[in-house]
Amino acid sequence: MKKILVVSAHPEPRSLNAALTTFAVDHLRAAGHEVRLSDLYAMKWKPTVDVDDYPDHGLNHSSQEGRRLHVMRDSEEATLTGRLAPDIAAEQEKIRWSDALILQFPMWWFSTPAILKGWIDRVFTSGFGYGPEVPPPYDDSGSALAGRRALLSVTLGARETAFSDRGIHGRLTDVLHPLQHGLFWFTGMTPLEPFAVYGTDHMPAERYAPAREAYARRLDALFTETPVPFRSLTGGDYDHDMRLLPGRERPGTAGLDLHTHTDPHKHTHEDPLSRAPASASAPGAQPVTRASVNPSYPLDPTV
Repeated sequence: MKKILVVSAHPEPRSLNAALTTFAVDHLRAAGHEVRLSDLYAMKWKPTVDVDDYPDHGLNHSSQEGRRLHVMRDSEEATLTGRLAPDIAAEQEKIRWSDALILQFPMWWFSTPAILKGWIDRVFTSGFGYGPEVPPPYDDSGSALAGRRALLSVTLGARETAFSDRGIHGRLTDVLHPLQHGLFWFTGMTPLEPFAVYGTDHMPAERYAPAREAYARRLDALFTETPVPFRSLTGGDYDHDMRLLPGRERPGTAGLDLHTHTDPHKHTHEDPLSRAPASASAPGAQPVTRASVNPSYPLDPTV
């Protein structure tokens, strides 16, 4: 049996998101899993990063004005010395404990609610989720939080067609790319295809049961379904400027699809294209490997 952290972000305890959260927790526990819940609104989670997150910030600094806050540096120091604010440390412990992370939220302005963004900003510190003191990013076999599956469960007011290939909002996979690739994959977690419930602004009660059944199937497959086949940074597909090397993609592939393997059944290092000969690369371009990643690589998303 597995350990699963569910993070919920909706202000209304009678909402669809709250119902899906309760269902997921109960369903997973009934299957024998151990589940922890972080209900951010119920916790009154502080969503903003500031100096209070790092209690030792600027101590004994010679400047009269104190040391300038540098989020990457100060969060890393606090993380590595065990001196983070207690609420951040508690959430990090939950993630370390977990085998899977589920984020449950409504899509607001094509993103997460601010409280969930604040949970991400504060919890995924340098030294915990990324940074020179942990393994290189974009690799679920060895990055900082490798070994954990990750699922987005999102509700949307718009109809499904609006988030399709030709839909006015763009593909849902593209809208969620900052979370799927920029958070989960960057830190080494293994992202699954998102679970989405569309048209929720005027959702009749009879639609809830089918949505719940569909969600149950996804929860049952949390540890068995094929993940999103993102490319690994150190798998031989990217150069040292973090650009995909020529010839790695199938002809006609463009946009964010460049960063997934052409064969959906392949994952991370297993794509034969990642082993293409050097002649397929740009002149002088060398692929990034785990051994060649410089610890000072400019990968910090918080500077």
